[in-house]
Amino acid sequence: MKYRKKPVIIEATQWIKPEIEPKTNVKDRLGVYAHKTFSDSLVDYRIDTLEGWHTVTDGDWIITGVKG
Repeated sequence: MKYRKKPVIIEATQWIKPEIEPKTNVKDRLGVYAHKTFSDSLVDYRIDTLEGWHTVTDGDWIITGVKG
């Protein structure tokens, strides 16, 4: 069998790490959460996707698919 996947238009926005550390577990406009690590001295940034949580680093491009 052969299938054709139609191209879709998506939105992509480059994420820049905030200069001031935000409150933890608060979502920004792109859906990125600031998350304290187990040592509570470091903050990493994560985004919830259909495949699960992914770490976001400064300069990453975040795309929004057809399902938001």
